[in-house]
Amino acid sequence: MSYRALVITVSTRTAAGVWQDTSGPILVAGLSALGIAVEGPVIVADGDPVGAALRSGIDSGFDLIVTTGGTGLSPTDFTPEQTAPLLDRQIPGLSEAIRAQGIAAGISTASLSRGLAGLAGRTLIINVPGSAGGAHDAAVALEPTLLHALDQIRGGQH
Repeated sequence: MSYRALVITVSTRTAAGVWQDTSGPILVAGLSALGIAVEGPVIVADGDPVGAALRSGIDSGFDLIVTTGGTGLSPTDFTPEQTAPLLDRQIPGLSEAIRAQGIAAGISTASLSRGLAGLAGRTLIINVPGSAGGAHDAAVALEPTLLHALDQIRGGQH
């Protein structure tokens, strides 16, 4: 089965051109390695632009949207708050797996990520940390179950 994914990089500094996106390309590579057709990374500023990009991706019928950035504790980190109202069902195990992978990799601050995962209609949305290491850890954590999850969302047997 073929799946379509959208990667959204959330960073006001990157959107302004003063910072380079390092996490988005890692996610694109990781998802592409699974055979998923990936668009992006689309770069948006923190806050309301995240919700607009998510709604656009849902409306475009993507099977998967992965955001990177905006999951921490800084005053501008609101990706989970932009994501939550769009979710019909949360899938906490995916977010827990990403945090656990980071902790296992020796990144104690991985426990501070507030990223969510869940379904908006038939679109799986996953928030991951905005660092290159966090994006790598997310790709590793998601690899064993992501295709199975996407198949289930489409009604596949498990």
